[in-house]
Amino acid sequence: MQDIEQIYEEYFETVNKYLFCLTHNNDISEELTQETFYKAVKKIDTYKGNCKMSVWLCQIAKNLWYNELKKNKRMELKNAEELEYLKSDENLENDYILKEDKINLYKKIQTLDEPTREVIYLRITGELSFKEIGDILNKTETWARVTFYRGKQKLKEVD
Repeated sequence: MQDIEQIYEEYFETVNKYLFCLTHNNDISEELTQETFYKAVKKIDTYKGNCKMSVWLCQIAKNLWYNELKKNKRMELKNAEELEYLKSDENLENDYILKEDKINLYKKIQTLDEPTREVIYLRITGELSFKEIGDILNKTETWARVTFYRGKQKLKEVD
């Protein structure tokens, strides 16, 4: 079994990105990431090794997020507004264009059904393989691949 510090260092970013995909809030994702690793330490003896460590950790993270939603009775996610620091006009303009493109993409993604949305978030921001996505969502690799492809097609139609 790997050392917990090594596991934390190796998988922190993956779990945090995954949670950010679900929450769209950096503070919440960081808090839940910490809680995920706390739960993982407590439940490490239940890890059987029949899936990747990252998949197991993301499953814990997803369950924590769903529990958080239930506890707070809020199914609608609030978008966090970030502070803009003073920048040069050129950087500000470029950042604005990039941010607008990103916002438009996320708005389009929000129009998709829940499973498709989750697959797309896991793939583009979590940078997970279709096999890992299938494992996390308790589906097959082929299902994840087809869902991602169909989601991309729907996003092209939204224009």
